[in-house]
Amino acid sequence: MNRFEGKVALVTGGAAGIGRATALAFAREGAKVVIADINVAGGEETAKMIRDASGEAIFVNTDVRIAEEVKNMADKAVEAFGQLNCAFNNAGINEDTVTVSRCTEESWDRMIDTNLKGVFLCMKYELPKMRKSGGGSIVNTASVMGLVGDGSHPAYSAGKHGVVGLTRTAAIVYARAGIRINAVCPGAVHTPMTAQLIDGHPDVKQFLESSSPMNRMAEADEVARAVLFLCSDEASFVTGHPLAVDGGWVAR
Repeated sequence: MNRFEGKVALVTGGAAGIGRATALAFAREGAKVVIADINVAGGEETAKMIRDASGEAIFVNTDVRIAEEVKNMADKAVEAFGQLNCAFNNAGINEDTVTVSRCTEESWDRMIDTNLKGVFLCMKYELPKMRKSGGGSIVNTASVMGLVGDGSHPAYSAGKHGVVGLTRTAAIVYARAGIRINAVCPGAVHTPMTAQLIDGHPDVKQFLESSSPMNRMAEADEVARAVLFLCSDEASFVTGHPLAVDGGWVAR
């Protein structure tokens, strides 16, 4: 399938994990891809992987917490490829397991700045580009922790709930402009970030797997396929929706 032939897709957090899997998936389906990340080596590698497969891609070093860098990212996308049609605002970080009373102000600010403010800034500068391109589709990375509470990740859960609320709010405003805005809400996924949590901790791995009725974690490609569906014309009447990709975790 070439659902994104002639389209330009932007992926933040594209240096690894879900972001890389989604950038590669966009390219396989014909999109020209802009990869953004603070991990320069990883981001450049993702872009090279696409170019080595005869696709078109550029990397833009971007810290999504900084407005000037996010604006530059959106500008570079249009400078390189002439338009912006799809965006996957995926850059994010996790936090240590703590309760609200033990969460430091520094940890809170870092988490909210990256996971929530970062999504806000990306949409702020992507939306005008999409208007000029005649419409488009945005998918923001939330989490199952943006759909239900979690007592041990207060800043992460609060930020991801914020992403869901921001997604719904923006979707209402931009629907008549031909821009659909949704969120993807993964459960536990095999990524380098998750590997840091489970390496050497078989009990954590077992807990994450058993939390899903499917008794396993997702692969990054499974989340990528959900993102591409939401960005595609197959989801032409879907907007403002937080899609759980969690193997039934929320249903339980």
